Amino acid sequence: MVRNRDNLPRAFDEVRFGPERTLNLRPLQPTATQAIKQVEQWLRLMQVQGAKEVLLITGRGNQSIDRYSPVREAVVRLLPSLRRRNVISGYLEHTPGSFVVEPASMAALFDVPKRRRERSSAPVESASPASLAALEPETVRQLRELAALTLAGLGVHAPSAAVLRDEMQHQFSLLTAGIPAGHDQEAVLQQAIQRAAEEFER
Repeated sequence: MVRNRDNLPRAFDEVRFGPERTLNLRPLQPTATQAIKQVEQWLRLMQVQGAKEVLLITGRGNQSIDRYSPVREAVVRLLPSLRRRNVISGYLEHTPGSFVVEPASMAALFDVPKRRRERSSAPVESASPASLAALEPETVRQLRELAALTLAGLGVHAPSAAVLRDEMQHQFSLLTAGIPAGHDQEAVLQQAIQRAAEEFER
């Protein structure tokens, strides 16, 4: 019996990553634009869930006439951007059509030097706390505690109510970027807040 040489590496990948930590774009056949959006949202969700490493399968364009994969090239351009934005901490080519990606810690989203550069380019007044009004009181409490921790890391130990609200809004925007809509969306948000707070307190 002749065995397919691709089966063994695939079996090892299934054991190493499992379906919950694998995104296979090939059967989905997205456009390059769709792939960028889907990959970023998925990697942000993996970051929220605390995944250590994930497998991203893009394919290598074998089915195209010129053996060129626009999806793979779009992902190749996206990954460095996600690393600069602290969504991922690293990545490497696993096969010609896949990448192993390491999601960054939740605390990395609030990187102090990066936050200072971002704050200088966007006025504080642009953030509105209105989107926090629909949250459960417990979620708001957790966000407030996390905001106090991150501000203390920036050297602000006695923030005003306005600064604290702005920080809460900023965190809310960052943390919810990777959480898909659904009935358990707020529960996932609470998990993300708790994980970030635990990482700050280490």
